[in-house]
Amino acid sequence: QVQLVESGGGSVQAGGSLRLSCHATGYSFRRDCMAWFRQAPGKEREGVASFGGGGLTSYADSVRGRFSIYKDNAKNILYLQMNSLKANDNAMYYCAGSVFGIAWSTCMGRSTSSFPYWGQGNQVTVSS
Repeated sequence: QVQLVESGGGSVQAGGSLRLSCHATGYSFRRDCMAWFRQAPGKEREGVASFGGGGLTSYADSVRGRFSIYKDNAKNILYLQMNSLKANDNAMYYCAGSVFGIAWSTCMGRSTSSFPYWGQGNQVTVSS
């Protein structure tokens, strides 16, 4: 059974930093595409960053240069380091896992339909 358990959200002032963690169990962590998504109140869930099975990374334009996605394969943990946070980064953040073998283009596209496995969500609140 696949489980993705998130931690690390919270409140921070604009310009500050937070790091989200996603611990995966029952999942082929090393080889499959994983991603971070976020959903603000009243808005659709949007993809923030992807980490492909080959180690490639991809970011949404809104976070590129501020956020960093990376893995600790020894611990089966996916991270999202968020720096220079802004008020419009306020959202519930989710980690997600794909199934084996999706193309990098699909991983990078971050369509929610490509990710059957989801964490419980973690709130990030940025105050200005």
